[in-house]
Amino acid sequence: MLRIITQWVEAQAELRRICDRTHDELVVHKEATVREVLQAVRRRGDWALLHYTAEFDRVTLNAEDLRVSGAELDAAYQQVSKELLNAIRTACKQVEAFHRQRVPKSWVQFGDDEVVLGKRYTPVDRAGIYIPGGQASYPSSVIMNAVPAKVAKVPRVVMCTPPGQEKKMNPAVLVAAQEAGVDEIYRVGGAQAIAALAYGTESISKVDLITGPGNIYVTLAKKLVYGTVGIDSLAGPSEVLIIADSSANPVHVAADMLAQAEHDSMASAILLTADSVLARKVVAEVDRQLVNHPRRILTEKAIVNYGLVVVVDSLKAAAELSNEFAPEHLELQVTEPWDLLDHIRHAGAIFLGLSTPEAVGDYLAGPNHTLPTSGAARYASPLGVETFMKHSSLIEYSPRALKKMSKAIDVLAKAEGLPSHADSVRLRTENEGKGEF
Repeated sequence: MLRIITQWVEAQAELRRICDRTHDELVVHKEATVREVLQAVRRRGDWALLHYTAEFDRVTLNAEDLRVSGAELDAAYQQVSKELLNAIRTACKQVEAFHRQRVPKSWVQFGDDEVVLGKRYTPVDRAGIYIPGGQASYPSSVIMNAVPAKVAKVPRVVMCTPPGQEKKMNPAVLVAAQEAGVDEIYRVGGAQAIAALAYGTESISKVDLITGPGNIYVTLAKKLVYGTVGIDSLAGPSEVLIIADSSANPVHVAADMLAQAEHDSMASAILLTADSVLARKVVAEVDRQLVNHPRRILTEKAIVNYGLVVVVDSLKAAAELSNEFAPEHLELQVTEPWDLLDHIRHAGAIFLGLSTPEAVGDYLAGPNHTLPTSGAARYASPLGVETFMKHSSLIEYSPRALKKMSKAIDVLAKAEGLPSHADSVRLRTENEGKGEF
């Protein structure tokens, strides 16, 4: 079931196929549907939200149902166990502590001739976070998106998530939202939720930035509203790549691969190793652990289509292949992970050593689990406090400094054919000291 490849060229081709797995002919059709939804929500507001929620989610709502009430939020605490509540609070604490180390600092530099330069960081006014529903609930995603926003001091954090049957909301998700500092929660999902956040409706005010993962419709909607609002990234199906040597336990490697595959039928799980014996043991162990797996059908589909084991000549070769793939999650299950790290250039999150499964990063290690996928780790970074902030340049010139630079500015402005640019400096500097300002 889980294929083993030993040829380098074939491995490269398979990794490219897996990386590009969302770029199919169906995307064109789906994008047309998303454009229709966006346009309808922009024009008809709440009516369109209710219409598409009934059509896509099979849930009938009234406008008054869109916002989750305070009574529902209070009731959610009665529906989660004490152990789960404590775990949510621990995760919030860990994620907040990590992200507080990453808050950008405004700065000002005083140079010669009374020139002042700097950067001023400020949060967006209003952030929207999207939390997927469907086959699973994701309180951890609430924490990973809302906590950095609050650390960045975003004044208003709004959350959208799909309703369940009979309008019910997952209590763990509602509790996580309250513990993480979400200000408003709406029961709406899919492309229509992204449209509401981007354009606003009668019930939902528009935001400045949208973050959070979702299905292909959500991803396409984020892509199409970018420019009207900011977005964090275009998230694809989840993926893990494991580099392992003979010190790795095949039972653990198989469990980590299945932990990724159980997310989604399009999730990918890849093992690169120079140990052919380990490769065969992992394949057998994946089959064994799948036998009574609660999500077997979905997980098995992911393993069959997007699971892969590649036997390479060396760990250095494995690192080279990994860099080509640029995985969302990279596990280094090797004896000396910090040495191998020197050869890694592209990965969303890197898990070092035999005792660091990806699950610790998913839930409460602290670093964000909203990561670049589909090769985007070559140029993109995880969600963080800086995602919710922007910076303004600060510039102050004294008359003396302006006079000193006036000739160079004049030459550049004239070279670009912009005479008023030149005049805006000349008219200040030629009258300097003459009292004719």
